[in-house]
Amino acid sequence: MTQLPESQSVLDLSELQQGLPAITPAFGSALAEAGAVCLSEQGHQPSVALEVEGSFSGAFVLLWPQVTEQMRRCWNDQDYTTEQGAYSVALLLIQRITSFTVVERSRRGTGFDYWLGNLSDSADMPFEKSARLEVSGIRRGDSPAGTVPERRQVRARVTLKEAQVQAVDSLSPAYIAVIEFSQPLAWVVEQ
Repeated sequence: MTQLPESQSVLDLSELQQGLPAITPAFGSALAEAGAVCLSEQGHQPSVALEVEGSFSGAFVLLWPQVTEQMRRCWNDQDYTTEQGAYSVALLLIQRITSFTVVERSRRGTGFDYWLGNLSDSADMPFEKSARLEVSGIRRGDSPAGTVPERRQVRARVTLKEAQVQAVDSLSPAYIAVIEFSQPLAWVVEQ
């Protein structure tokens, strides 16, 4: 397990509005909105702690754009919003805890969501596809926040996603990130 630095770093979903190598600023803004809706609908305020567990251990202070009524109406489909909100947290988090960033969306049926590349790669082959990222979101676990059964649900989802990713391609490294919004918790596993 990799221990993250003691001081709490900030993870600001608004940063996605600037875009990433495989995320346009427009799509990044949409992801930030989805994450903001997921967090605010769980009663959280900006500056809530995001616990990180799994192959990594630590915490981040989460910030996000102000949620409006228009955003709530736009992001009314809970399943879709949870999926997109999980991407918002996972894409920023993976940059902070690894040397990777998102470089390409994978195609449907590949068993994972995004290709990751190392930003420090040489100029000859920038953003080479080096690892895979599979993301899953849980809006609220089945039991009250912080209890053991809820963590079991997160770990069970991680196990399911590990099998999904490994079934497709066990040759390239993979990261699985399950984001649970009621605590909030990010369980990130390096495979």
